[in-house]
Amino acid sequence: MSTISELKELLAQPRQIFITTHHKPDADALGSSLGLAGYLRKKGHSVTVVTPSDYPNFLAWMPGNDEVVVYEPRENDAQVRDIIGTAEVLFCLDFSCLGRINELGEYIRNAPGTKVLIDHHQEPEQFADLDYSNSKAAATAELVFEVIRDLGDQDLIDTGIGECLYAGIMTDTGSFRHPSTSRNVHLIIAELLSAGINLSDVHRRIYDSHSEERLRFLGFVLKDKLTVLREYNTAYIAITADELRQYHSKTGDTEGLVNFALSIEGIVFAAILIDRPQAVKISFRSVGDFSVSEFSRRHFQGGGHHNAAGGISHDPLEDTVQRFLGLLPQYQTQLVTAPLAITPPSV
Repeated sequence: MSTISELKELLAQPRQIFITTHHKPDADALGSSLGLAGYLRKKGHSVTVVTPSDYPNFLAWMPGNDEVVVYEPRENDAQVRDIIGTAEVLFCLDFSCLGRINELGEYIRNAPGTKVLIDHHQEPEQFADLDYSNSKAAATAELVFEVIRDLGDQDLIDTGIGECLYAGIMTDTGSFRHPSTSRNVHLIIAELLSAGINLSDVHRRIYDSHSEERLRFLGFVLKDKLTVLREYNTAYIAITADELRQYHSKTGDTEGLVNFALSIEGIVFAAILIDRPQAVKISFRSVGDFSVSEFSRRHFQGGGHHNAAGGISHDPLEDTVQRFLGLLPQYQTQLVTAPLAITPPSV
């Protein structure tokens, strides 16, 4: 892990700064990015936040959202390449390997600027010049707060920056119910409260702003798409592209659905498999000792946290589901004996 003095020296004078985060950003990804961007602008730096894809509308309230550049390969590839190529410092937030940001990965790998990683996922790829990753942290937003504090600038965290960071910490701790919710997390939230954040407003914007179609989609998924396999203490959901179209599914509408499967009494392992245009995207969750990070890394080109991970399959959805089901017998002993005392963290 790099020393904070190296980063302080790097930022001692105004810089052209680029910030990015993972594909389909969630609240921690966007909140940590916009929180860091707000701080760096206060320090006199020129900052551009670029996301490798769109993100849910329920995150659009975050200060700085209007200035985010959403990468569209057919529309602004040259613009984004120029931003990356001219950046003196490139911050990579909330992802552990360049493959998580699609085309932007190679652009960043070949960029001449200094690369800084701030992340809380396991087994980070060694691509950054400065590395502030910590897999024990509850959220990347927690680490961004610590970086700002350790640089001696906590007093620059205003309400807007604070609410961005709070959103990331709140969501990645499952509203503070996951075991990653440490004493340090609560101390940071106390400091953010001192900056004037409105906890209930942030929670409402993220969790209580669903469209009618999204709620009807949720009802359909839970009624018709949820499969429970008691012999493996496993539950899964598989959603086709036609079903997404039928309910006019937007970015963010499938977020959190896998947790409903895991919430069933006695379930140790849950998955959701979604037929996306580029590939089948998979989210895994577990409780206790069963490592979905290891499972995903071994079988579905993925990874993440011990109890929360993601993966991908380039096979058709039906074939991917069959491959997933075919793997369960070799894990049956682990799944039927796993303790149920631990609730999973979010990605």
